[in-house]
Amino acid sequence: MHAALPPVPDPRPWSARRRAWRYFVRASRLSCPHCGTKLMFIPLRETRGLRDWFTPLDGCPRCGYAYEREIGYFLLAIWAIGYGCGSLLGLAIYLILETYYDVSMTALLVATLLPVFVFAMAFARHAKAYFLAFDHFFDPPVPDVDDPPGDDGNLAVSKPAPGPPLPSPASRG
Repeated sequence: MHAALPPVPDPRPWSARRRAWRYFVRASRLSCPHCGTKLMFIPLRETRGLRDWFTPLDGCPRCGYAYEREIGYFLLAIWAIGYGCGSLLGLAIYLILETYYDVSMTALLVATLLPVFVFAMAFARHAKAYFLAFDHFFDPPVPDVDDPPGDDGNLAVSKPAPGPPLPSPASRG
């Protein structure tokens, strides 16, 4: 029986930090986390409604990296990142107003809730981009063994090439 081999340390200790920073910058620019060249969302000047504002494209037009893995993929982004950052903003505004100013309860609520609502609407795209970059950092796409050479391992949805059906395990005998 062989003992498990110890993990091999990364020879480049800064590589993970550089990758994380690169993904953070790409998410801040609302770019594809995989290639960093194309936008994840319809540009601001081309949005026609709230659906265009909140919905990312299906995938990157350049590298084919699929943005939404499944239905509800971005729910954690909306709740954890968007709601979390909005709550921190609201808490900071409340504490500043309560500590340094003498305002009525109505003015305090309006001055706290209105900026949080505007921030949540404006930050929704970035919350999704940061979540996708976070996911891409911790679970990068890896090419399958059967992928052709030159495939960079992106998770683009594509149809397999037609070929003969594979035999079932029962028919192998």
